[in-house]
Amino acid sequence: MSSHSYQAWQVSKQDDGTFRGSETTLNTDDLLPRDGVLVRVTHSSLNYKDALSASGNKGVTRGFPHTPGIDAAGVRADDGSTALITGYDLGMNTAGGYGEYVRVPNYWIAEQPFSDPRTAMVYGTAGLTAGLCVQALLRMGAAPSHGKVAVTGATGAVGSVAVEILSTLGFDVVAISGKVSQKEALLLHLGAKQVVGREALEATRAPMVKPVFANAVDTVGGSPLAELLKQIQPGGSVACCGLVAGVALETTVLPFILRGVNLLGVDSVEIPLEDKQQVWNKLAGEWACPKTEASAVDIGRHQLDEYLKLFLKGESSGKIVLDHSRTEGSSDAKSNL
Repeated sequence: MSSHSYQAWQVSKQDDGTFRGSETTLNTDDLLPRDGVLVRVTHSSLNYKDALSASGNKGVTRGFPHTPGIDAAGVRADDGSTALITGYDLGMNTAGGYGEYVRVPNYWIAEQPFSDPRTAMVYGTAGLTAGLCVQALLRMGAAPSHGKVAVTGATGAVGSVAVEILSTLGFDVVAISGKVSQKEALLLHLGAKQVVGREALEATRAPMVKPVFANAVDTVGGSPLAELLKQIQPGGSVACCGLVAGVALETTVLPFILRGVNLLGVDSVEIPLEDKQQVWNKLAGEWACPKTEASAVDIGRHQLDEYLKLFLKGESSGKIVLDHSRTEGSSDAKSNL
């Protein structure tokens, strides 16, 4: 297969120890693994993990220079069929979707069931994770008739999709966010019946409190998750997928042994491809989120730096799609969010 030069947004370590991303020209001959499938990427998306990689976080990416992008949608170079890649090592230590080409093992590549690759990347890893969280709750028997379902970090990429999916399925969604004053209207538009501030999950010394929610999707972890567990009704479940509020979980066994609460861990990275494909197909069908699709922000490679920095500042919201064909656009990220 012939080689191709291509454009990528690559992060390099500077002489002063900092890390900086910039557009550069690379060649497909240098992509690893050499026995993998070459995919021409048209779209990617922005995630918190990408922001960590771009900042030089060694827990995400060990070697630099590196091309981030844990999502990629495009076409296979070998047969022209659609390709949708999320998770595994993409964008971590394998060159990712912020380049116009990637090379990956065949078993990483899902069929792209959406109308176009841009729509696929509106969902991306975040949408897949949201879908897996909802699926976990449904498998535990969650139903709209049981009562309110909470979504923490509701303005984030995972939380916002979870709000719309649950609303579509008829659940009474309570969106919990630290951005109520700026994003309440958006969350109500996505289908939340109620929007409350993060103070609803402020740490208390009480080992148990009055149950409020039948079930929940937690995208933040840490202390908010510990407080959320105290507020789940008997037999209810919390699908947990995030850690922005911390990796430590200081709680007691009481919610589990007195109310039978279930804490469901959700992994969207290393699960089998067939499990991902099942959720992708639902997101392209009965779980579609047209409001999320319509509100997503499209950017070019030249805007990646400013948008990724918003993740690290906790100022990002909604879905942001990288379009490799986009070469012009606003340089004011905040004005588009």
